[in-house]
Amino acid sequence: MVAILNTVEIWTDGACSGNPGPGGIGVVLRYNERERRISKFYSETTNNIMELEAAIVALSTLTNRCRVTIYSDSEYLVKGMTLWIDRWASSNWIVRYGELKNSSLWRRLYELNRMHEINWMYVKGHSDNKFNNICDSLAREAIRNRSGIDIMVN
Repeated sequence: MVAILNTVEIWTDGACSGNPGPGGIGVVLRYNERERRISKFYSETTNNIMELEAAIVALSTLTNRCRVTIYSDSEYLVKGMTLWIDRWASSNWIVRYGELKNSSLWRRLYELNRMHEINWMYVKGHSDNKFNNICDSLAREAIRNRSGIDIMVN
């Protein structure tokens, strides 16, 4: 019997005030007309770490194997997951200059990516994408308030 996978749409964004500096993530998950919004604050981080962390937090909330489309305005994240991740994994996370930067986060994403059927999609940031803009606001608000949220919107 073939298992039917739930379909989930996820938008993620990371922000950092200074680089490095305080950071935040914003996540919107949509499943069957339900919407969950998550933000978290990080005291000392970088923009790239926040982009990776947003995807990790989003995927870590899923309790079953799902068919997922992740939308991100981070080329670093999307290209990493669609073009480079398999090569990095096969080289044991070693690149020309030594260990891959942020390798622990990339390793976690690699594991999560294998648990689900994921389509990684790049969206232009700070444009007219409603959910990307919500994620950006959530991430920036987490930095301002030095705290996060986890709420169901509808």
